Amino acid sequence: MAVASDTAADLVYQILDLQRVVKCVAAASVRGNVAGVAVHGVLKFVGEGESRATQLAERLGVSTPVLSRHIADLEEQGYVIRRRDPDDGRAQLLALTESGAQKLAQIEARRTATLQEYLQDWSPEDAEATARTLKKLAESLKDSARAKAAGPRVPSR
Repeated sequence: MAVASDTAADLVYQILDLQRVVKCVAAASVRGNVAGVAVHGVLKFVGEGESRATQLAERLGVSTPVLSRHIADLEEQGYVIRRRDPDDGRAQLLALTESGAQKLAQIEARRTATLQEYLQDWSPEDAEATARTLKKLAESLKDSARAKAAGPRVPSR
């Protein structure tokens, strides 16, 4: 069953509002740190495993030049290293250094503590249900975006 137009419109509003609030919460949890919120996001994705900058930029939804600036900052701080891709000598793979992994763990711990503080009046059940719903929403949006990017299906004969 398709989502009604008014429900979809409300979801769009709620998602945009959530994005704004999450940015504010994230900014509050990183105040006083050298790296900004965007750089912390890059650290998170690099920390999930070695990847090329082009793949990382696509995954983050940013341009390669924007990502390059963040990677340069992280490299300068000793959080990220580059190495040649063994499958393509022209390309480079990005990975976290030990210091980068420690920094990421600190950031995640701080963000977790901040969210726990902000959600003190939530029940564990409400938090778990919300996490499941947000995961389902993200997966549906990603799947739909991938399908749309792949183009229309041509029926087989």
